[in-house]
Amino acid sequence: MLTAQQVTDLEVYLAHLRLKIDPALAQKYPIFAGKPYPLGRCKEVRNAIQELLKAELAKEPVAAPLQPLKALLDSGLTLEPVWGSLRDEYFQNALVVGPWYLDAANDTVNPNKPRVEIRLLAESGFGAITSFEQFVKIARSYWEVDVYRNEIFPALAPFLPLVCVSHTGVSWFAAANDDMLLLARDSAFELVERMLPTLPAPPPALTDKWLSAAASVDMPSQLLKTQTRSAQAMCQHYRNEGKHQDILFRDEVVLAYLSLPVNVQV
Repeated sequence: MLTAQQVTDLEVYLAHLRLKIDPALAQKYPIFAGKPYPLGRCKEVRNAIQELLKAELAKEPVAAPLQPLKALLDSGLTLEPVWGSLRDEYFQNALVVGPWYLDAANDTVNPNKPRVEIRLLAESGFGAITSFEQFVKIARSYWEVDVYRNEIFPALAPFLPLVCVSHTGVSWFAAANDDMLLLARDSAFELVERMLPTLPAPPPALTDKWLSAAASVDMPSQLLKTQTRSAQAMCQHYRNEGKHQDILFRDEVVLAYLSLPVNVQV
């Protein structure tokens, strides 16, 4: 276990690492949803810190504040990137090593908070997202979006069941990350099927915008073509076909999604 002083020293050290990466990240990612860096950039910050931290831990000798962390890693623990819910208020990307939660992007929701927070994982308020209802609840408040069920591309819906629309009219599909894709597949799409009826269908204007975007894709996937089944029926169909166990089909869905624009303006 780390002592209180070791935690403080490590927080200060990671905060100094943030000063090294912030200028380049701020230049590359100046704005997210109309908000300035670092707001909304927890993934980019976490990834950059993880890479820099690996380099720092490989040095000889290791800097004094990093020595307790290196001792944990030398004991067989690993430094793992994680994504999930922070108190069901935010989506957050952080690092976990054994029982410790290392958040080097603590200011990406509120810029007035310290850049770094290290706590015991059990006391951090961080946890995995275990349902699509939970994801929708966080997305609505954190991203300030309306959320619709994906009846635009029903063949993608068992994997990407949500369409988010911001107050400025920007729309995108969710949740396009490995954690949520795995949640859908591990439940054989039952968690998606359960959630879909709780959401409204997308407005016709939103559907038309996305279908127009799909029509402009070079050699569009068959998965983007008109489907006769609803999103909910596609969950049942894919489950019956064993698609939740087919990693190649999962990749086909992701490639179809990636062929679309990142977002469209309604």
